[in-house]
Amino acid sequence: MCLGIPGEIVELIPGQPELAKVEVAGVRRAINVGLVAEEGIQVGDWVLVHVGFAMSKIDEREAAATLALLRGLGQAYTDELEALAESDIT
Repeated sequence: MCLGIPGEIVELIPGQPELAKVEVAGVRRAINVGLVAEEGIQVGDWVLVHVGFAMSKIDEREAAATLALLRGLGQAYTDELEALAESDIT
């Protein structure tokens, strides 16, 4: 199963406007934000992350609710976090 997981933008990567670092459950990884760039991305924004891409911007309340739901999925959520931890698109 592949999930979209909420992540908070914690850093914009200088010189690479299509990349930003997000934090998901303590894991920080660079992701591609090109799909949501038109909406404007800044530190503190929340995005829905899937396979290394920000698929959409979401608000903090939606992010919290989605994370709570995903934690309830157990192993599928754990697997997705492990895949995120192992990824590197830089």
